[in-house]
Amino acid sequence: MRTKVAIIGAGPAGLLLGQLLHRYGIDNVILERQTGEYVLGRIRAGLLEEGTVALLDEVGAGERAHREGLVHHGVELAFSGARHRIDMYGATGKTVMIYGQTEVTLDLMNARKAAGLTTIYQAADVKPLDFDTDRPRVSYVKDGVSHEIECDFIAGCDGFHGVSRASVKPSAIQTFERIYPFGWLGILSETPPVSPELIYSNHARGFALCTMRSTRRSRYYVQCPLDDHIDQWPDERFWDELKRRIDQKAADELVTGPSIEKSIAPLRSFVAEPMRFGRMFLAGDAAHIVPPTGAKGLNLAASDVHYLSQALREYYDEKSSAGIDGYSAKALSRVWKAVRFSWWMTSMLHKFPDEGEFGARIQLAELDYVVNSKAASASLSENYVGLPF
Repeated sequence: MRTKVAIIGAGPAGLLLGQLLHRYGIDNVILERQTGEYVLGRIRAGLLEEGTVALLDEVGAGERAHREGLVHHGVELAFSGARHRIDMYGATGKTVMIYGQTEVTLDLMNARKAAGLTTIYQAADVKPLDFDTDRPRVSYVKDGVSHEIECDFIAGCDGFHGVSRASVKPSAIQTFERIYPFGWLGILSETPPVSPELIYSNHARGFALCTMRSTRRSRYYVQCPLDDHIDQWPDERFWDELKRRIDQKAADELVTGPSIEKSIAPLRSFVAEPMRFGRMFLAGDAAHIVPPTGAKGLNLAASDVHYLSQALREYYDEKSSAGIDGYSAKALSRVWKAVRFSWWMTSMLHKFPDEGEFGARIQLAELDYVVNSKAASASLSENYVGLPF
């Protein structure tokens, strides 16, 4: 098989890149090691920046998001028993949209199918090859038969544990990482959200977050030790703990119910540099991970593939390599700002085991400053709604 761009990974990054390239008349094939059903079964992020929604609109996959997504103009910070609203729209003129990553993936899958584009699911033993030459290729095995795709470029959109970054020589790549000493225990429930906007809560017992997927489905998180197991957290214990960590009004109004999904996610900050290796590019979680506190993961993947698709369009339409030569630096500039913001939100809101009472007082002083300073509130808002692409 021959194509212009071979995309590894059929998550949101790979699918969105494929649709953008198709819109620019650039042939592409997507390889995915899992089934489509498996990809859709992954419960992930659910907050979209305006820039991400605009990209979905650009590729014709935004209609359902506008119909079913929940537009939020602000966010609430809870500490010392009280809630404080940050008016993000008032500070920036921008909003965010609550719309699940699973739904984004489904919309992009449907758009790709409608366009008649090739996605090869259950592609085993995928290997990006010769990307340091001008004739890259990708090999894979499907139903026991070996195949090869010749291409001009390879896009590694296959996540943190994917093969793309792992195929790079260690001497050619530098990684930066911070592992946080706690995780998020999250549950999904068929219950109405406790608040029309997200509540981020700093509490002596640990962080909590109240969010949602729709007006009927809620998503809640509590900070927990990394060695906890979901078997230790029956629904009743989770709801009791959540009520302790949120303000009294929210605790009184919380509607509880059986969980329909429950998981514990570790938190890390991770960046790989550069994001280009010859004719292979990394995008999304293949290149960087942020803690979910800042709601940046999916949105960073969207900005990456925006930059990459523009660079490839420039290469084919204008016969210029300036865009692909500048891709890594351009993407990383935005990535590191989002990494900083996510680290800052995480540092301000979580209980750190080694920081004691001094650390807790610093957090409260920071929160008090953020909610009472117009400049600090605007800074949080500007980062939360998303820096410009």
